[in-house]
Amino acid sequence: MHETAYQITTLTHQQPTANPGLLPTEIPPGVQMVTLPGGMRTLAYTAQQAPPAPPVPVAQPIPTWAKTTALLTPTIGGGIAAAGIGLSYAAPGLIAMTDALWAAVALIAAAAIGVPMLLRIGRTTTGKGSTHITQNITASGMFGKANGTINHR
Repeated sequence: MHETAYQITTLTHQQPTANPGLLPTEIPPGVQMVTLPGGMRTLAYTAQQAPPAPPVPVAQPIPTWAKTTALLTPTIGGGIAAAGIGLSYAAPGLIAMTDALWAAVALIAAAAIGVPMLLRIGRTTTGKGSTHITQNITASGMFGKANGTINHR
């Protein structure tokens, strides 16, 4: 066998150049300039950080007004149902009362129209006309005695 000896060489630490060889527009996505612990700057892929998990919602206590409303809802519903049943039993009486009220309205309207007409008719047939009285008053001077005549027709 033939053994070949290789000479191992080490590179001395070189100062980074001002131009890393790539323009910033040529750097592919996901690659960034990083500084290594030894102080050397190089391009490297950086791990994408996962977005933070959304906060876990904490159960909130039920407000007092919501509890009160929830407890009153069946009571109010029962009251409305009872009122509906009561109105269904009272419907014939309510219909009769509305008929009576309409009759009363008609009576009042007839009285408002008929009574003045009856009074007018009664006045014209009872007398031969109205009485006319004329007065003639004369006075002489500022403090003179007044004389007058009354004529009935």
